[in-house]
Amino acid sequence: MMVTIISAVVVIGLLILVHELGHFFVAKKTGVRVERFSIGFGPVLFSLKRGETEYCLSAIPFGGYVKMLGEGKVDEVSPSDYHRSFAHKPLWVRMAIVAAGPLANVMLALVSFWFVYGVAGVPYLTPEIGEVSPGSPAERAGIRKGDVIVRIDGKTVKSWNDVSSRIQSWREDQEPIELIVQRGEELIALKVIPRVQETQNLFGEKIIRPMIGVVASGKVNIEKVGLLKGIVKSVEQVVNITQLFFVTLAKLIQGILPFNTLGGPVLIAQMAGQQAQAGLFPFINFTAVLSLNLAVINLLPFPALDGGHLLIFFIEAITRRRIHEKLLERIQQIGFALLIVLMVAVLYNDIVRIFPWIPEMFRFSGASPK
Repeated sequence: MMVTIISAVVVIGLLILVHELGHFFVAKKTGVRVERFSIGFGPVLFSLKRGETEYCLSAIPFGGYVKMLGEGKVDEVSPSDYHRSFAHKPLWVRMAIVAAGPLANVMLALVSFWFVYGVAGVPYLTPEIGEVSPGSPAERAGIRKGDVIVRIDGKTVKSWNDVSSRIQSWREDQEPIELIVQRGEELIALKVIPRVQETQNLFGEKIIRPMIGVVASGKVNIEKVGLLKGIVKSVEQVVNITQLFFVTLAKLIQGILPFNTLGGPVLIAQMAGQQAQAGLFPFINFTAVLSLNLAVINLLPFPALDGGHLLIFFIEAITRRRIHEKLLERIQQIGFALLIVLMVAVLYNDIVRIFPWIPEMFRFSGASPK
């Protein structure tokens, strides 16, 4: 339990700190006065004044903020302070300050992935057969549990992904797939004809694809790629995770992915504890994934998020007019209220995962009236 709590505090605290430091650093560099730098919301637990900025630790740990002069009450800024006011800075400066938070989280993800891949290496599933389904094309072809696929159609196989990609690309008008498998000390040549059948993808959707009836053993190898190639791998990982995020978001909106699959702070804490117990590199990798997701979420064009502010700035740039301050305030209030509702909902999902009997408390049973 203590490992879980400490791991969660480290991960969440680091992500918030990096995000707010992004805003803070660019604000300072562009001459904006930062009045408060807070980790957390709500009542201040601890504060320290350094120069013109008050540094705070607040009671609600799920977030943070950088309070700048001229942010909100523009009328309260005296003309002598216009040059230090966020609201009176050029549009590109305001956009840079807002975008710096999410971009700082992206940079943290890139550096973390680079460190993991460059130092520890890139993990991959080995092409070893874990199970063979009875009556499947693989069983009829003579494939057995424990066989290691070393070549497919004459091409050397390194990972399970190579095996999966070749099987999924097979078409019914093609010749059987030729395999060379290692069984003990022996190399055996086999031919298998996949069977096109219905299965489910990552999101539980029914799809039709070729299958031979095998699953991976789950054994993992590490490929040493070095620091230089680690940069390329880290960029690829950022792109892949970002794409997966938007696909997942689309499935949620379409109702394909149930809302109760979303997790909140409790799930994050549990996963942080598990990854910390798995070792330093899994923990850093988990932090990188979380940091990237936080960045992408914050860039969504939703009120109260950084993406919502950027959308308003884009509208400003197109119309060449500022949106009225009162209207902006109302939009932000609505957005913040919706975010609170969402946080409560995902927290409920977390609680139900721990106590699955809770939904039954809200169900009423009884005889229907005749």
